[in-house]
Amino acid sequence: MTSPLILASASPARTKLLRDAGIVHRIVVSDVDEDAATASAGPLAPAETALLLARAKAESVAAGITGGLSDGDPADGALVLGCDSVFEFDGFPYGKPWEPEVARDRWRQMRGRSGILHTGHWLISTLHSRHDAATPFARGEVTSAVVRFEEVSDAEIDAYVATGEPLLVAGAFTIDGLAGAFISGIEGDPHTVVGLSISTLRRLLGQAGVSITELWV
Repeated sequence: MTSPLILASASPARTKLLRDAGIVHRIVVSDVDEDAATASAGPLAPAETALLLARAKAESVAAGITGGLSDGDPADGALVLGCDSVFEFDGFPYGKPWEPEVARDRWRQMRGRSGILHTGHWLISTLHSRHDAATPFARGEVTSAVVRFEEVSDAEIDAYVATGEPLLVAGAFTIDGLAGAFISGIEGDPHTVVGLSISTLRRLLGQAGVSITELWV
């Protein structure tokens, strides 16, 4: 039986993507301090930041799993997937706005224009990691998609920010939620914008010697 896939993310959108794609998985949230991780890495491009944080999340969860394993533990051989998204606008990276006024200001800048959503993916296999630490599988990939925004009004922006939805997502928008009405087009994999490219996961699983069909329900 194929080892289980573990999603190192608390994102409901990511787990919904996996569930809708029929992929069996469980969730173990990482304890990575994202601000500290990016600060220690020095200047990075937005895409590099997304991959760095995806890797940090996967490594944190994988270390926690393997550290508590005993011989014959069914969790040995688990596949740990870390993901992180960063929105690039005018060459600058934007994560979660957190505050209403920040989200409102971003939307006033973005309306009628476009930006790039980068999602980093990092996959680790814990198989043999306790026995042969020199050769565990660990590989990552960044996928990016251009997002074009409608010329939305101040009233629409205020109403959207008031819902609270944009405060906790990279770039202050979603395409699978209320902001879908404010997005005129996507160039690239739409799943990337949601936060996890299923086709990218397929490629990474293949490199680990696992067919994505083995993870279907």
